[in-house]
Amino acid sequence: MIKRSSELTETIKENMRGGDGKVKITSVLDEGDYDGKSRLVAVLAFEPGSSIGKHTHENEEEIFYVLEGSAAYDDNGAEVILNAGESAVCKNGQSHAVCNKSDKMLKLFAIILKV
Repeated sequence: MIKRSSELTETIKENMRGGDGKVKITSVLDEGDYDGKSRLVAVLAFEPGSSIGKHTHENEEEIFYVLEGSAAYDDNGAEVILNAGESAVCKNGQSHAVCNKSDKMLKLFAIILKV
């Protein structure tokens, strides 16, 4: 199966999970496009000051890979900076948040896997 850029869907979420600003979600693949157990395969784009609020993953885990920019990442209460080329995993039962505190765009590749 091939999915062309013209077939990708974009959604804008405001105050995502209690965060600030807007996050643009570009679905790279949708459920049904593959046989795996994920519920999200997408690129998340954050304007400066935008964030996803702190939340816990239950019966799933999320993987972030930074494509562009830098992210202030809350890893179970410890804030770290993730730069382009770096990744983070929020495992089942853990919590995280992400914020773009820079003056440039932040883009993450995200996968949420059901466990």
